[in-house]
Amino acid sequence: MPVAGSEIVKMLPGKKPCKDCGYPTCFAFAMKLASGGATVDKCPYLSDEVKAKLLDLLAPPIRLVTIGSGDNAVKIGNEEVIYRHEKTFVHSPAITLLISDKEDDAGVEGKIQKIKELEFPWVGVNLKPDLLALHFESGDKDRFMALVKKVHEATDVGLVLISEDMDALFAARDICADRQPLVYPITKESIEAAIPRIKANPTPVGLRAEGVDALVPLTTRLKDEGIEDLVLDPGSKHLLDAIRDQTFIRRAALKQGFRPLGYPTIAFPCFLAKDSLKEMMAGSVFINKWASVIVFSDFDGHSLLPILVQRLNIYTDPRFPMAVEEKYYEVGAPDESSPVLVTTNWALTYFLVSSAVEATKVPAYICVKDAEGLGVLTAWAAGKFSGDMVGTFVKKSGIEDRVKHRKIIIPGKVARIKGELEDALNLEWEVIIGPRETTGIAAFLPAHAKELKGKS
Repeated sequence: MPVAGSEIVKMLPGKKPCKDCGYPTCFAFAMKLASGGATVDKCPYLSDEVKAKLLDLLAPPIRLVTIGSGDNAVKIGNEEVIYRHEKTFVHSPAITLLISDKEDDAGVEGKIQKIKELEFPWVGVNLKPDLLALHFESGDKDRFMALVKKVHEATDVGLVLISEDMDALFAARDICADRQPLVYPITKESIEAAIPRIKANPTPVGLRAEGVDALVPLTTRLKDEGIEDLVLDPGSKHLLDAIRDQTFIRRAALKQGFRPLGYPTIAFPCFLAKDSLKEMMAGSVFINKWASVIVFSDFDGHSLLPILVQRLNIYTDPRFPMAVEEKYYEVGAPDESSPVLVTTNWALTYFLVSSAVEATKVPAYICVKDAEGLGVLTAWAAGKFSGDMVGTFVKKSGIEDRVKHRKIIIPGKVARIKGELEDALNLEWEVIIGPRETTGIAAFLPAHAKELKGKS
């Protein structure tokens, strides 16, 4: 729950306006602190105790935790709302592939290849899984260490280390500590012995308990020790229990501001479901119900893609349309006599147009004008796709250097910008009115391309 500026100002020194913080009054500074526009250290008169209290109050209701390092670091938590339509979700759940040390070499190699190679271009982004979870299941510590070393050397993805044996767990952590692995599970029985080991080489910690209530003393104990990069597992035994527990944790953190549960969570459809289809369905539920790390026993391209698309749809900011970069794109291998089309940068519009062009097997250029992610007709109505704007973009895009002809195709739905666009292009280009719908490209484009080739 956000803290109000009126509450913060009561904790400030209340001196005569010194302005040392850069603001005219303590109240102005407090309001900036509450909105995230200033930091506590700007006030030189705060005691360490008050600073610590303010930092705790101003911390996000769900702590931000990072698993992994470098370009493959995965950030989870830091969420502010229960439901996406209230504002947006911030960090999407990490799709995680489980590797047991009981698997043979071929199985391990196959999963390593999957985490490296399973990637899907989708509406301007690349969809892929995020983490590997390494499970100490064989009872042979040396075998588990060999697996951790192999995966650490063969990949650069973040890791979740799973072991009931604390010696094996922290020995594995030390092998890949540079990768900031999540060590799991720390339980009521192991927490006291684990604390000095966690502090010796800090990385994120996964807590498991028998129910949500039992997590509270564990998170409180670790926070007292200064250990706060935590991920919670309420130990749900069935899917319905998991939905209940995930919902309770989320609401407690965001609606009641209950700090001991203000951490991201982990879920294991791999342990809840009996077959691959049910496992993927359970994983789908956890995407909807706020788990931050979701561990699957296995997947392939056919089962993984729907999960990744679902995650993308839910964790896309609803306040901003999905858009592609403003520039010209090549479809096929276009040359100096290839057609030139223009459209807006709404991702769906671009991919419909590019797919329709690709289906004709006619190499072409598609000039994509930034219209703040709006479709063609909406962008025109909003004044973001006028002839002047398109003309300015065409001139600076560099497309004039790629083609000999001077013919450009505009969508039929905005035929009325034809004259304005020709004027903006100094009458050097002939503006051709194309189909109103992308379905018309199949009949239109080959004939137009043939005409251009004939004149070249």
